[in-house]
Parts: sequence; C-alpha cells; structure tokens
Amino acid sequence: MPTTFKKNIFFKNKIGQKMETEQNLIDCIERYLRGELSNQESLEFDELCAKNPTVRNKFMAHRDFTQCVVDYGRRRQLVSEMEMAHQQLDMASIKKTIVSPTFKVKVLWNKYRMNMAIAASVAIFAVTITLISTGYFSKLGSTNYSVLRREVNNLKRSQNALIKNMNGKSSDSPTNPGRFGGTGFAISRNGYIITNNHVVQGADSVYVQNMEGQSFKVKLIYVDPTCDLAVLQIVDPSFKSFASLPYSFKKSSSDPGEDVFTIGFPDEKSVYGKGYLSSRTGYAGDTLAYQVSIPVNPGNSGGPLLDSYGNVIGIISGKQTHFDGAAFAIKSKFLLKSLETISQEALDTKLVLSKKNMLAGLDRKDQIKKLQNYIFMVKAY
Repeated sequence: MPTTFKKNIFFKNKIGQKMETEQNLIDCIERYLRGELSNQESLEFDELCAKNPTVRNKFMAHRDFTQCVVDYGRRRQLVSEMEMAHQQLDMASIKKTIVSPTFKVKVLWNKYRMNMAIAASVAIFAVTITLISTGYFSKLGSTNYSVLRREVNNLKRSQNALIKNMNGKSSDSPTNPGRFGGTGFAISRNGYIITNNHVVQGADSVYVQNMEGQSFKVKLIYVDPTCDLAVLQIVDPSFKSFASLPYSFKKSSSDPGEDVFTIGFPDEKSVYGKGYLSSRTGYAGDTLAYQVSIPVNPGNSGGPLLDSYGNVIGIISGKQTHFDGAAFAIKSKFLLKSLETISQEALDTKLVLSKKNMLAGLDRKDQIKKLQNYIFMVKAY
C-alpha cells in the first residue's frame, strides 16, 4: 500500500491508527457491520468514509460482497433442503399412478402431498432469492428510493406573485411555473442559499421565491454531487440582505429518538412537518445521511431538518417509496464540510455562516414564525 495513502487515510484518527494494513481495514469494516465498534469509533469511521472516497468504496464493496456471501449460503441451504425433500418422494409409484384409477391418485396424493408442498415451497423461495441476488427485479426499474424534486409544469398559480419585487413593482422574474420545484434555505445574511443538487441539476436558470410571493434570480455557485448539495446566490438587484439568521448548524451527530421538524414546499405554499430521527444512517446504510420518520413529498427536497432547539441537523433529500414516513436527510456536519471546500474565487462576497441560535427556548409556533423569511421555494427552468 502506498505510503501517502497510509498517511492520509489511516493515521488521522483513532480508527485510522488501528488500520495499518488493508487486512486491518477489512477487519474494522466487518466489526462496523456487525455493530461491534463503540459509538466513538463508529463516528470516526463514518468521518473517515466521508473524507476518503477510497475507504468509502472499499466499505461499500465489502458490505455488498458480504451480503452476496450470506445470500449464497442461504441458497445452498435451500437447495440442500429441496434435494432432501425430493429424495423422500417415491417417483416410481408416482409415475405408475398417472394412468391409474382416480381413487389411487387421491390415495397417493394424500400420502405425499406434504412432501410435494415442501419441495415446491423451497423451489419457489430459492428461485426468488436467486432473482433478487442477480438484480433481476432492479432491472425492471423498481427502486425503494425517491428524490423529492417536484414537477411543476402543469401546476396553476397566480403569476402576479411571481412578478412582484419588494417594492411591489414588476421584475424580471419569469411568468411561468418552471419545470421543477424544491426547497432551499438561507445559510448566510448576504443571500447564499443551500438546496439539493438534484433540484437544480440540468437547469438553464433558477429562481427562488419567498413566502410573501417575491421572486429573485439566483446563480449556481457550487455543487457537491456526492452529498447531493448545491449552493445558490441571490443576484437580483431588488434583494436586500437578511437580518441575522435565527438558526445555527449542528456539527455533532444527533441521536435516534430526537424530535425533528421541517418546512418545505411540496405545494405552492409552505408546509410544516414534524417527526423524529429514526436512524443514524440513511438509505441502504448511507453514513452521510439520517433516516427520519416524518411526512415528506416531492418538493420537500432541500428543506432544512431542525431539532427541537432550532439547530439545523440536516437537509431533506429523499424518501423510501414503499414505507410511509421513512425519509432521509444529509447530515449537517457533511454540509459544513462541503461548504469548507468552496473556492473563494467562486464567491462574489464572503460566505459567513450563522453561529447564533435564536430559536432555542421558543415554542414551535414562534420558531416557525422566525424561520419563514429564510426558507424559499426553488424553481428550476
């Protein structure tokens, strides 16, 4: 293994110090998958995967390989059971009774129907496992994960709200509802907004609309496809800087069971949703995301996920299609790490994140009132 690779990956934290060889890395991955690491070690390993694509790829490859081995063992066991059941059948007697009188067939059926049922069930189960492991069903286009970008081509809404600026005069805002919609929220006083990359991907132009119906032109500053993040900047001359943002961004991990809430635009109006954090990992064990039990719909992508104190702990990105209330949010600590990689040359003005939280101690209604001016509908054209 190259010396540089060791230095950059394995010696930056306690987990790294234990992984001096690739075999030790594999041992650590297996302990992580079996849940044998401590909470601190698990957090350090999550950060290592997030920082280094090589380690992350090895983790995902080993996880998939381990699952394949388990599936293969199960198939072998099922085949063995099917063969044992088949050996118990008296095939010669069965063949002779094919042309025998009906009552003999019934007698034979009553005698062997249990063995035949077992053999048939095992065969069907074995075939199903084989189809799943070979990706047959995925080839049919089915998936359990859905992003929450909203198609808005056919939605009807007042165009007057789109052509008003803060002085009540017409602006250069478009007079059609756009192609796709999502949610975004401010991350600084001077007009920088965060949303999901899939909300604005492929767009020729992007606008944001506040809860008063005022629409502003924005430009795309930065994208992070790995974390599915995009940074926008309001460039509309009618925009005035925000007051201090009322929320801060949580750097540490949150725990399952914590109360959470979000505000987004699954419709032409903002919608509040509440729930709880249900898992520290996202879809298929994704360490970059949380799983939350909260109602979300197309249009919620890019909305903030906040804890009961008003700290932003994530950004809504998708949901599991076959389970109600199973949504996913990119963790705020990875959002912050992604923002740190933005080149200063790409910024017209300095991006300064809010470090003060003015929502703690307020009841939920007052928290929502303070949040409304900083959450936007994102319209991609």
